[in-house]
Amino acid sequence: MLSTAGRASTGGTVTPERPLRADARRNRARILAAAEEVFAERGASASTEEVAARAGVAIGTVFRHFPTKRDLLAAIMKELRGRLVGKADALAAEGDPATAFFDYFGYLVESSARIGTVVGLLAEEGTAIEPGAQITALTGAFGSLLDAARRAGAVRGDVRLDEVMALVTATTHGALAGGWSDDLRRRTLARILDALRPAGR
Repeated sequence: MLSTAGRASTGGTVTPERPLRADARRNRARILAAAEEVFAERGASASTEEVAARAGVAIGTVFRHFPTKRDLLAAIMKELRGRLVGKADALAAEGDPATAFFDYFGYLVESSARIGTVVGLLAEEGTAIEPGAQITALTGAFGSLLDAARRAGAVRGDVRLDEVMALVTATTHGALAGGWSDDLRRRTLARILDALRPAGR
């Protein structure tokens, strides 16, 4: 069985696994990016062979990095979660609270569809995702952006984080269940964001 903690040496001590070579790291990143696209497009019908073809690597390379489909899906989920937090940090660092908050709201709506797809596929594979870690990461990142936007007067002072998260969830669900066009999704999102701004902004 593969272990992320390390491996036992002949002397009985545990030594850390060697870090991936540069080419292996590149292949892993290409596989994850390709898998995210393929699963988003094809859902449960997606195959590992399609992922390998999209990534431009041999099927054996995929299996060396991710022995099972479940391993691949779990890695995608970890990547998505880290990207959500990283995006919030990057927007906050740019210094404009209004742009950071409203751009992140839109980014969450875009990303939630892919997250939902991966969660559903993991459930089909028999792996339940504990939502606590996701919610904690999202609320922490989004909460900081909301606080800054409120202080800057870019968002109404009575807007609460749980309300904002509910709007993200409702918008994402509506877009997925209703098969919204890109234009309808953009117009709906613009309406929601306008409602969060103070009067006259």
